[in-house]
Amino acid sequence: MPSEAAQPPFTARCYCGASRLRFSQAPLTAAYCHCRDCRRWTGAPLGAFAAFHPAALSADPPLAVGISLAPGVQRWSCPACGSPLAARFDYLPDQVYIPLGILDQADQIAPQSHSHAAAALPWLHLSDDLPREASSARERLNASRKDS
Repeated sequence: MPSEAAQPPFTARCYCGASRLRFSQAPLTAAYCHCRDCRRWTGAPLGAFAAFHPAALSADPPLAVGISLAPGVQRWSCPACGSPLAARFDYLPDQVYIPLGILDQADQIAPQSHSHAAAALPWLHLSDDLPREASSARERLNASRKDS
């Protein structure tokens, strides 16, 4: 969640700066994801994402057709540099997930939970007391959109 001081708009950009995102509302929630799919897409030992309402997102250039390699998951990357930009999940309607690392205000948005904790790499040890869901955490993440 954003800190009390964080106010929209929120902005993001890819590594090369060719793709820029802007959000007119604060994130609904933020979470770590340990699933293999997110690890491969981000190239990191775990993903960290902020969820925004899709209507709050504007992209320059507009997000084209995304790639879908896992059923029910669509992902967008920068066409110039390949940076991960956004992901949508069928089981999380009305939410678009943005990697925290591309957000200009990432320091103001802390993850609130861990998803797919059962798939965490055995050598990765995070010493926080956030809730950990063995699988998708869909109930917790869907509840965040109702709270906004």
